[in-house]
Amino acid sequence: MLEVKSVHVELNGVRILRGVSLSVGRGEIVMLIGRNGAGKTTTIKSIMGLVPVKSGRIVFDGRDITGMKTHKIARMGIGYAPEDRRVFADLTVEENIEIAIGNPSERDEILREVYTIFPDLKRLASRRSGYLSGGEQKMLAIARALALKPKLLLLDEPFEGLAPLVVRRLYESIWKIREKGISILIAESNITHVPKLADRVYVIERGEIVFEGSPEETLKSERVLKILRGY
Repeated sequence: MLEVKSVHVELNGVRILRGVSLSVGRGEIVMLIGRNGAGKTTTIKSIMGLVPVKSGRIVFDGRDITGMKTHKIARMGIGYAPEDRRVFADLTVEENIEIAIGNPSERDEILREVYTIFPDLKRLASRRSGYLSGGEQKMLAIARALALKPKLLLLDEPFEGLAPLVVRRLYESIWKIREKGISILIAESNITHVPKLADRVYVIERGEIVFEGSPEETLKSERVLKILRGY
């Protein structure tokens, strides 16, 4: 479904990605693991057209989307929930979701599906988003991405700063999303989430993919553990 092929990215003259290659299959959860500053977010942004790709190709559903405008990429079926959430604080939960719905005639169906995945948001539908907890705002950011009915969902650090109970609820929501046949690429710095979610894992370090394997292989790799510890 998604193929990132030897992608290089430079920002302000600094090379951030150095030939990154990865893939996500249909209905698959893939995790991109790395320390802060390793290139995870830039990889996600390059897929969404938010940073320029110097060289390499990004192919989605058989179509080259390298350099395509972000709104066109979203319309093709890629949803994106950024690390910083970007919810509209003055709007209610439901209004935030409605803004992202492409076809108004599908409003009721989409809201029903989103609330099935995130039952907490249904309870909070009329609350202004600025009054939500950090975990609730994370859920809302993902719900907004789902409102576009994506085939592929990109999640950037979805668990950062969340309490263990909220993390567990978010796991359950991600499982439900995958059950609907939606592929998911998760950028994450914490390896402890790998066995709960991932079908496959990539490890990125200094802008390069340095490891690819199963969750079991990832957790057993001394090399991976040293990279993530930083020594």
